[in-house]
Amino acid sequence: MIVSLTIVRYPKLLIPFALLAMAIHRLSMRLQKGCTFWKLLGSGQNGTFDLQPDWQQWGLLAVWDNQEAFDKFYNHSFIASWWKLFRTEQWTILCEPLQSHGKWDGKEPFGAPNVADYIGPVAVLTRATIRFNKLKSFWGNVDDVADLMATAKGYVASFGIGEAPVYRQATFSVWESLDDVKAFAYQSRQHSEVIKKTRTENWYKEELFARFKPVAAFGTIKGKNPLNDLNNLLLQNENNSRITTP
Repeated sequence: MIVSLTIVRYPKLLIPFALLAMAIHRLSMRLQKGCTFWKLLGSGQNGTFDLQPDWQQWGLLAVWDNQEAFDKFYNHSFIASWWKLFRTEQWTILCEPLQSHGKWDGKEPFGAPNVADYIGPVAVLTRATIRFNKLKSFWGNVDDVADLMATAKGYVASFGIGEAPVYRQATFSVWESLDDVKAFAYQSRQHSEVIKKTRTENWYKEELFARFKPVAAFGTIKGKNPLNDLNNLLLQNENNSRITTP
């Protein structure tokens, strides 16, 4: 199994085509061979976790049977041609699931992996469907957590993404190590308190938490690879010997 997250950024004048893509690309993904799960995603302002949408930046998260299925999509699909036609800037990260708990639209998209002995860079996906009567509490806490994460030890990059404005939200972040993730999640008092609130106040109707082993990253967003120097480590990873997409 290969999990891909592609972030695409449209030129400002072509934003209408970005909105159109959210409708047209659904059919293409339904027909895509080798893809077992997919989500078309919007982004918060400047690609971060924010109530204000970033109309230029969008995402596609997908689960593939194997590397070949992803390569065919990335190099030959209608969506790939669309991205090229409308001059989008693209960045993609490919990952292998390490752990996954919870559901997304009633499914377990990444199976139930439980790899406990992995050492190296790690990507984390957290997503939730927020109860409407808990939206105020949720959005009243996330800004502080996002600011805290951006300054945490081992933090590399993150994207705020979502299926629907306001109430179906996700964060995809990349860290130097699993120890750094755990330190941020459990040793930060502020973040620990927010985690407790999600349970005691029952914020979520549905949630999912997953960790991944990054195996490749390529492309740019706003002229840069968000992984910076960490990408050099991925290029040295032995798994990259089978990554054929540039």
